Formats: sequence, structure tokens, C-alpha cells
Amino acid sequence: MLRLDADVPAELAPLSWLLGVWEGSGVVSYDVSVGAADDVRGGEFGQRVSFSHDGLPYLNYSSYAWREGDDGAQEPLMVETGYWRLSRNATAADPGPGMLAGEGAPSFETASDVESLRNAAGAFDIEVLLVHPGGVSELYLGQVDGPRIDVATDAVMRSGTAKEHTASTRMYGLVDSHLLWAWDLAALGHDLRSHASARLARVD
Repeated sequence: MLRLDADVPAELAPLSWLLGVWEGSGVVSYDVSVGAADDVRGGEFGQRVSFSHDGLPYLNYSSYAWREGDDGAQEPLMVETGYWRLSRNATAADPGPGMLAGEGAPSFETASDVESLRNAAGAFDIEVLLVHPGGVSELYLGQVDGPRIDVATDAVMRSGTAKEHTASTRMYGLVDSHLLWAWDLAALGHDLRSHASARLARVD
């Protein structure tokens, strides 16, 4: 049974273990070999991730990753931002589209209300929307089951100037009070393969 925090919207209870600011390090390694030619690109990186909410039933997400230059200075590596929420049909009480206000009382205000959203496996279906400044937007579908999240892209939208990126899967887990994640990527003409992983500690 879910336990609700009075400061967190009820629908965010299954995702509430993500809340906060996390920082740590990881490794990126992407095999782009062609034929007999070995070409594995990667290295170590630092990362700062933030999950927050503004009273609505979704998490705000931002991530900034960097690598250390030869002079010891941080060199930006990747930025992404987005939103995480439980997957359910929109109701009249939900805001939107655009700036239209919702009407009526929210449908999921209690633990019992949110429990009704569990799927057949006993987990919660989720939707994650991530946007990258290089002209790529990703819509992930998946589930949160306790302190573990597994998602895969349902759609990847690219501008005409973006690099090729066709699919991704991501896994997040809370292990020994650390946020661990792993990312598989299909891009640059290659099929889905290991791309990056990190271990982050909560710093705020």
C-alpha cells in the first residue's frame, strides 16, 4: 500500500523516491565499429540530476553532464530536460490543452485512488518525455515497480538538423541510497546497444 507525503501530490507517491538533487559520475561507451574496424567512443563523466514538482501530478526533470578537460575545467557533455508522470487517461480536472484550466476535483487524491492505477503486474505504468537541445525529443513508456524504473522509447522525434537517433531504453534504480541508471541507445546507423551508466548520490 502506498504511503503519501502531505507535501507531494498523491500521484507522485510511486515516483517520490526520485525527488531531490543527485550528483555523481559515470561512464559512456558506445561501440560504433564498422566491419573489422574497432571504434568505441566514450570516457568518464560527471552528472547532476534534479527531480522536483510544483504541486501538479508530474515530476520536473533536468540533467547536466560534463567531462573534465585537460586543464581540469568542466566541459559540457549533455543537457536534457523533461517530465515524468504516471500513465493514465486525462480527466476534466487536468489542466490543458494549452493554458485551459481543469474543472472539478482531481480524481486521484488518496492512496486508494492511486492504488487503482496499478497494472496487472502490480506496478505503475509511467510516461517520460525528454527533450534535448540538439533537436531530439523522446517519449518513453514503461513502469515503476518499487524503487526501479524501466522505460523504452515509444517515439523519437528529430528535427531535420539533428543527428540520427532512433530508439533508447533506460533503467533507474535506488540501491544503497544511490540512484543508479543505465542507458541503451540506437543511433548513428547502429542497433540498440549499451551507451552509458552512472551512480549518483543525493546532495539536496
